[in-house]
Amino acid sequence: MRLGRLDTSTAIPGLNRDDAYKEILWIPPLVEQRAIVAKIESLFSELDRGVEQLEAVRTQLGRYRQSVLKAAFEGRLTAAWREERRRQAEQAGQSLPTASDLLERIRAERDAAYTQRLREWEQATKAWEAAGGKASGEKKPRKPVEPTDVDPLSHETLSSLPVLPTGWAWCGLESIVEGGRTCAYGVLKPGTNPKNGVPLIRVGDLVNGTVNQDELRHIEPNLSAEFARTVLEGGEFLISLVGAIGRTAIVPDDLAGANTARAVGVVPLTTTVVPKYVEYFFRRSSKIAEMTSLAHEVARKTLNLEDVRRATIAIAPPDEQAEIVNEIDSRLSVVDQIERTIDTALKQAQSLRQSILKRAFEGRLLTETELEAVRADPAYEPAEKLLARIRAERSTAETKPKKKVRRKRTPQETA
Repeated sequence: MRLGRLDTSTAIPGLNRDDAYKEILWIPPLVEQRAIVAKIESLFSELDRGVEQLEAVRTQLGRYRQSVLKAAFEGRLTAAWREERRRQAEQAGQSLPTASDLLERIRAERDAAYTQRLREWEQATKAWEAAGGKASGEKKPRKPVEPTDVDPLSHETLSSLPVLPTGWAWCGLESIVEGGRTCAYGVLKPGTNPKNGVPLIRVGDLVNGTVNQDELRHIEPNLSAEFARTVLEGGEFLISLVGAIGRTAIVPDDLAGANTARAVGVVPLTTTVVPKYVEYFFRRSSKIAEMTSLAHEVARKTLNLEDVRRATIAIAPPDEQAEIVNEIDSRLSVVDQIERTIDTALKQAQSLRQSILKRAFEGRLLTETELEAVRADPAYEPAEKLLARIRAERSTAETKPKKKVRRKRTPQETA
C-alpha cells in the first residue's frame, strides 16, 4: 500500500527501484522488531480464524438457501396451506383445479394475449399506412408471432421427473411464454454509453435474482429500436447464457424500455405464472447444474436459448405460486440480512489488518508492559547501534575484493 503511491505507470503497473530505495523506514531495535512481528502474526492468526468461521457460516447459509428452494418446489413449504385450502373447498362443496385445468388455463391465456397483440398491431399498421407508410420514414410495425402449439411432455420425460403435489403440473418453459412474444437474445454489444441512452442489462447486472442498476450501461435509442423484440416491458425472466451460466433475474417495472446484451436470454412470461416463482425455480442449484450441463464449449461455455425454452418447470396453481414466493421470501430475507452482516464483518477484518500494520509501523502496537520486556532482553541494543553495525557490515562488504569466477571453456574453444 505504501509503495503503491510511487506507481507512475499508465498501462502496466510498475515501480521504479530508485524511488523505492529513497523511502524512509522506521527501524526499531532488533529485539523490538521480533516482538512486533510476533504480535502481528498472533493478531493476524486470530483474524484468520474469525474470517474462516465467517466463511463457514456463509457456506452453511448457501446450503440452507438451496434447501429452502428444494422444499418449496417439492410442495413441502405450502403443504399445510394446501391442506387448508382443500378442506375449505370440501366444506363449500367445490373441487380444486387439476393439473390439466391449469395447463388449459395457460393455453387459453396465451391465445388471448396473442389476439390482443394482433389487434394492437392491426391498429398500429393502419396508423402507419395513414401516415404515408414507407414514405413516412418509419418502420412498419412488426406483426406479433403466433404462439405455437407446444406438445405436452412425453410419458418418458414425465416418468423421469419427481412426483408433484395434487394440482401441480410439469411443462416446458416454452409453454408459459406470453402469446405473441418469443424468447430472444438481446443486442450484440454495449457500444457507447450515452448518459440519456437506453439501459442495457448485462450478465454482471444479474445479482441474486434481481437486476443491479448501480452500474448499468446504456446504448443509443436507435440501436435499441433495431432490436425491438428484446425491448423489455417489465416482468420478463432473464437468464445468463454465456460465461456465468444460470444467473437469473426478473425485470423490474422501472426498467421497462431497457434492452439486454446478447449473453442474456429473455423469456416473456404469461400472467398465469408469478415471475418470481419462475426465477426461484431456476435459481435452484440442481437447475443451474442442469442448464450448465447443456452448455456448449467454444471459447467459453455458452448455453443455447433453445435449450432454455425446452427446460421443464413444475407449475403450481397461481395462488399457491404466490404463497410459495412469500414463504421463500420470508426465509431468505433472514439469510440475506445475515450475509450482509458477514460481508460487513469481512470488510472490517480487512480494515483491522491495515490498522494493525499502521499501528505497528508507527510504534504503537506493543503495550508498555511488552516494551519493558523487550528492553529487559539481554540482546537488546538501541536502534542507533543497530544501524551503525549495519553500516559497518556494508562498508566491509564493499571493500572486500570480489572473487573472480573463472568461466569454464567449452570443448570448441579449447580445440
